[in-house]
Amino acid sequence: MRIVLAPAAFKGTLSAHDAAAAMALGARDAQPDAEIIEIPMADGGDGTLEVMLSHGFITAHVDAVDALGRTNSVCIGVRGNEAFIELAEVCGIAKLDELDPIHASSAGLGLAMRAALNAGARHLTVAIGGSASTDGGLGMLMALGLNATDVAGRSVSPNLGGLGQVAAIDVSTLDPRLESLTLLTDVGSPLLGPSGAAHVFGPQKGLTPDQCAWADDLLSRWADLIDPSGSCASAVGAGAAGGVGFAALALLGAQRLAGADAIAELVDLDGIVAGADLVFTGEGAFDTSSTAGKAPMRVVESCRVAGVPVEVISGRMAPGITSLQDLAGSVVGAMADPRRWLREATCQIVTKVAVP
Repeated sequence: MRIVLAPAAFKGTLSAHDAAAAMALGARDAQPDAEIIEIPMADGGDGTLEVMLSHGFITAHVDAVDALGRTNSVCIGVRGNEAFIELAEVCGIAKLDELDPIHASSAGLGLAMRAALNAGARHLTVAIGGSASTDGGLGMLMALGLNATDVAGRSVSPNLGGLGQVAAIDVSTLDPRLESLTLLTDVGSPLLGPSGAAHVFGPQKGLTPDQCAWADDLLSRWADLIDPSGSCASAVGAGAAGGVGFAALALLGAQRLAGADAIAELVDLDGIVAGADLVFTGEGAFDTSSTAGKAPMRVVESCRVAGVPVEVISGRMAPGITSLQDLAGSVVGAMADPRRWLREATCQIVTKVAVP
């Protein structure tokens, strides 16, 4: 029996590698002679850097700041004149103890990009899932040298609060060394409107409903300033990372890729799944957002095309999905020992569906 294990990270508890390892123990408990193939997955959010470091990139450390401007040393991946940066690792929401959506900034991402350029990289790939800010990418751009000023000619703050004060920008001050930029996004949202950055993801970052409407208005004005045609604001993925996607598309000439598709191609997911008897995937919270570009759904789709049975395991309870919360009896119990429960869930499923 050939079993493929292709989970994403169980955010806050297990990396994708650790989740796959726990699943492998459970699969072997049930079928000791099975061929087990572990394929840790990611989609542009938390854990993407870890996957890339297993495929040719080497770890490097650079200085940046978190979403609230506090100095930190972060990991990036380097390979020749290429660099890979994960926003979640630099200034992601998981790095914060408390949410502060007005002051949260993407500046740390820009600083990490600039550090990579200083180290000789000229081609950057940036995974932009897991952000804490809704600043339209202003912070990132200012860290890369953009001069953004208010009506009095003063530099604005690189955050959502400052976004509302921008009256003029000078793109000539942007760092000219960047030759190409690829964005990996875990969502395909546009910048504006009911399905845009502020209304859909603002609440997760601490914005109230009224503040979401206010932020959407600020993003609309920002879009009018740097993208008068509106083509970038409406592009797939423009709303990713609170508008970082939009800013990169509009002013940095970025190319956007669906993160889950890019990782699937990198690890040859479709080819490996095609020869499997059973596939497992999962993540910490498998819900409606999982269907909008997340790695587990990419695995499910690959299995559907190949006609291979797939089982999804979630940390939290979800209709029709095996959950660690259900096995452990509570969210607290599941998070206290996720390896144990993920191993047990996998063992139970393999025992139930395995063909003698």
